[in-house]
Amino acid sequence: MLRSLALLLCGPLLSATPTDVTGQRETSTHPASPEQVYLIIRSDDAGMSHSVNMALEKLIETGLPVSVSVMFPTPWYQETVEMLKRHPNVAVGIHLTLNSEWKNYRWGPVLGRTAVPSLVDANGYFFPSAEALHQNHPDLKEVEKELRAQIERARGSGLKIDYVDYHMGTVVRYPEFREIAERLAKEYGLGMSQYFGDLRHDSQYEAAPRDKTDSLVAMIDRLKPRFNLVITHVGIDDAELGALVDMNTSGPLSDMSKNRQGELDALMSPRFRDALKARNIQLLTYRQLIVMQGLNSMRRPEG
Repeated sequence: MLRSLALLLCGPLLSATPTDVTGQRETSTHPASPEQVYLIIRSDDAGMSHSVNMALEKLIETGLPVSVSVMFPTPWYQETVEMLKRHPNVAVGIHLTLNSEWKNYRWGPVLGRTAVPSLVDANGYFFPSAEALHQNHPDLKEVEKELRAQIERARGSGLKIDYVDYHMGTVVRYPEFREIAERLAKEYGLGMSQYFGDLRHDSQYEAAPRDKTDSLVAMIDRLKPRFNLVITHVGIDDAELGALVDMNTSGPLSDMSKNRQGELDALMSPRFRDALKARNIQLLTYRQLIVMQGLNSMRRPEG
């Protein structure tokens, strides 16, 4: 059982070479230092829209090592797949999805509404929030069927899939959902975000667009040795993304398009790169971290 596995943070480890801020590298073998500060940049919601995909490609082309989490039920995921095939060093995750939160822009299960009826609203779309889904008393067998279908779609895309994580946190918010995700990750030999002692930081999410670079740079000063994770949601502030209205009841942002552009600008800023260099922060992807730690080191995060 994943929850009982020990997290191995010390001792000699077979590792991926941590990557500096000048470009992505293939993995090789070097020991991880217990004093080194490592940072993973995880960019969520790939495939959500063309605007998000364009922003992701801009981020990838900077050379910053990134881990990209793809929503495989969404309308633009095939464009994401083609983009990621052009960048094989990017670590790829499955952004396990049980919600569809944008007004007038909805998606539903990979399996279709009739196969998993307890997961969808009256119109056949995923519910806009975790609470709304849970209040519908979803059949756990249907939850497993749909999450398995998303993993199978990802595996059939031709991409190398490294890990799973969780759109809006829904899949790990409820114990019965988390159990399913852990079991599927183990079955398919995938890592799980935040199961490697990777401490999450996402303070820039709630910062105003103009303040996101300040927030990101301030975060660098707070990072502690070993593994850290920053979760980002990038996008291009254009008409497509600007038309979307968040219906999620847990922390929706106004001016979402401007916020996502702000996150992209912060990550691409010289100030962010300078802050990384000043503290000798080494960037990792999840692919590298999994080589470094091994899947058997995973354990369920506390709390």
